[in-house]
Amino acid sequence: MNKFVTSTSRDDQPLLSEFALEGKAAAELLGRTEDEQLVAGYYHTFREILQQPATWPKTGSQLASMSGDLQKLINGVRNLVLTGSGSSEYAGECVRGALQNILSIPVQTVGGGTLLTHRGKAIGPGRPGLMVSLGRSGDSPESVGAVSVILSSEPEINHLVVTCNAEGRLANAFRDEPRVKVILLAEQTNDCSLVMTSSFTNMVLAAAFLGMLDTPDRYIKLVEDLSRKAEELLRTHIDTLAALAQLNFARVIFLASGAGLGAARESALKMLEMTAGRVWATSESYLGLRHGPMSAVHPDTLVVCFLSSDLLVRAYECDLIRELNDKQLGKAKLIFGDSIPADLAQPQDVVIECNGLRELGDDNVPVLDVLLGQLLAFFRCLQEGLKPDSPSDGGVISRVVQEFRLHAPED
Repeated sequence: MNKFVTSTSRDDQPLLSEFALEGKAAAELLGRTEDEQLVAGYYHTFREILQQPATWPKTGSQLASMSGDLQKLINGVRNLVLTGSGSSEYAGECVRGALQNILSIPVQTVGGGTLLTHRGKAIGPGRPGLMVSLGRSGDSPESVGAVSVILSSEPEINHLVVTCNAEGRLANAFRDEPRVKVILLAEQTNDCSLVMTSSFTNMVLAAAFLGMLDTPDRYIKLVEDLSRKAEELLRTHIDTLAALAQLNFARVIFLASGAGLGAARESALKMLEMTAGRVWATSESYLGLRHGPMSAVHPDTLVVCFLSSDLLVRAYECDLIRELNDKQLGKAKLIFGDSIPADLAQPQDVVIECNGLRELGDDNVPVLDVLLGQLLAFFRCLQEGLKPDSPSDGGVISRVVQEFRLHAPED
């Protein structure tokens, strides 16, 4: 098999930048001994969140070096499918729209479970095709199962795997299959925590490169710009999010548009996972909220608003936020964006202003949106007295989904 592999040992794991100690909340957590952090159950998760600005440029350089090979892989493709399960599926949602617009071919995100149950019928017409499988560990039942199913039933679809685990089945099961190529991201991205954090954002950035194969230098600069912006957010707003997590909310609704919807779904999942469901969380588009979900914005609800920088999109988003204000819905809002209108925030709301998002573009900002969602869920997990590294009560969920039976069509 023609496999692209770049792996880095954990001995080379990037050190946390000095910014991590600038905030009071981070300094307190990181100031404890390693053993104390392990006992408290946050050692891995917090580091994996904070290391993201350092890992992104490595992923950028790795992918840029593969531009020629990847260009050959995608040439002539008439249909692109992004697949994964849970967070990995949401990673695909973060890049789907941008890839479709740039490549001028249909691009869809299909969950790994849907491919198991509906096979090729879940994939739109247009062949030859390319299926991009995203998976942190590559060891969930759907990971290899979905690729195997489409390999056998769709001979005109080739496969690109993006994974973080050199030992995973997804990285190794198809060594002799010429229609499958693998990109193995650096070992630092293979999160030890139950929840996906740095693996998620690095897979998003890796998949996004499929839309920038002709401009690898521009891609590297974009990733470096995002890294600097993420470090700035961590430097200035860790304490902001730690304080917000102490607010007495019982539910969270994440609002976003376009590519941000993938980040909103992932942020809601992080809140559910890290609070073991004690804080109910969901996601919705701004315009979609009016069609029923607004009824769930109760006095105990935190509304997280990821704002678009596109003026037309933002006009609709601001109208919805002002409607929430007029109806006095929700306990508080967290509003994140660039050049945020002053009238959107009520006295109880939290505003995180991030200059330069418009220049980065909405399609590239989801990794910053989700960084805030990760931190909010992390601090709320601690507030609930749970352990972020393994927050699930009674082991209801695990780092890798437990095995289940894969059925053949005749079963």
